[in-house]
Amino acid sequence: MSILYKNINYLDLENEKIIEGADIFIEGNLIKKIGNNLQIKASEVIDGNFLLMTPGFVNGHTHLGMSYFRNYADDLKLMDWLENEIWPIENKLTADDIYWSSLLSICENIKSGVTNFCDMYYEMDRVCDATIISGIRGTLTRGLTDNDGKGKEKLKSVRELYNNYHNKANGRIKVVPAPHAIYTCSENFLREISDLSKDLDGIINIHLSETKGEVENSLKEHGMTPISYVNSLGLLDNHVIAAHCVHITDEEISLVKDKKFYPIYNPTSNLKLASGFTPVDKLLKNNIIMGIGTDGDSSNNSQNLLQDMHIGAIVNKAREMDEEAVKAIEILKMATINGQRALGISKAGLIKEDYLADLTIFNLKSSNFTPKNNLINALVYSATAEDVRDVLCDGKFVMRNRELVNLDEERIKFEVNRHFEELVKRWEK
Repeated sequence: MSILYKNINYLDLENEKIIEGADIFIEGNLIKKIGNNLQIKASEVIDGNFLLMTPGFVNGHTHLGMSYFRNYADDLKLMDWLENEIWPIENKLTADDIYWSSLLSICENIKSGVTNFCDMYYEMDRVCDATIISGIRGTLTRGLTDNDGKGKEKLKSVRELYNNYHNKANGRIKVVPAPHAIYTCSENFLREISDLSKDLDGIINIHLSETKGEVENSLKEHGMTPISYVNSLGLLDNHVIAAHCVHITDEEISLVKDKKFYPIYNPTSNLKLASGFTPVDKLLKNNIIMGIGTDGDSSNNSQNLLQDMHIGAIVNKAREMDEEAVKAIEILKMATINGQRALGISKAGLIKEDYLADLTIFNLKSSNFTPKNNLINALVYSATAEDVRDVLCDGKFVMRNRELVNLDEERIKFEVNRHFEELVKRWEK
């Protein structure tokens, strides 16, 4: 399959500008040629007038299976929310429940321009199945805890998941071990997970320094802040996808700046749960590569990454009392090239020859792009998910003209409603 876009506008992240009226040729799963007036035969030729192409977005941290809990338990303190509301009903979830709820979350991700995500949950074989069907990429990470005495069993399941799914679907599926957090994993278990990661691809996904309480408890129990603590255990010798990092200290920034350590900013979740304000501006100024994510539906209520990009840009200006802090282009890099690097994906996240054809196409006829002033700013400050017209992943359309190609959204919503009713019945018993 090959596609030739004629006369399209596209986001050139390397030079931080919009290129107007270019021709872009896609063959197989790669961007093969970018130029002007290309005379190339293609299976399909698309008029790019009134379109804007960006690299596909990366949702760097989410819990896809939690879409059942959108608007379920809100306005509560984090540990009260987790321990009394979320974890008890989660224990009643079945593999089928998680399959359908993950599909619903994937629908919403695609519709906001996402072509790759990092998910932490369980029953991950079913989440892998859902991701394969959807046509997009996923870094699937089994959330690991041993406070229930089942740590060894969970480690075994990660290795099995890796053997069964890693690099499946033309390399779209990646499997990574994921210690949930330092407060749900013992010291020995964290070391075992680190060793397992080194046996696999050397990547770990973990929640770190999300709340002040987590930091205070770590200081009490370990005499160190959370990031320093996991470093003392050898975890930071791996490639670390570090969700949140709201309360990362200056000392920890110095510690991680030369490591493969990638904080994932979750602005809506952090604001809604009153976790605090990640020092994004400071991290960026220390040349730390950051991604951005939505977190799960129970703590964000949405999988709309464009919304998080908008909030992430504006809230940091207020936090720093500086209108120039965390510019739109920096947020766009977090959501594209930096997100791909955080997930360990090379040759992706840029519109560049020989890069993966993971692409998001915006409709410039939208009122949000009218008049056509600075399109880089428009993508962050005024664009909405409804402005995303098409999404391609691995060179294939996964959404076209706002219609999902591989997923039956109405069927998925029906199944989610049906499964949730059954879940509530089990919970009430």
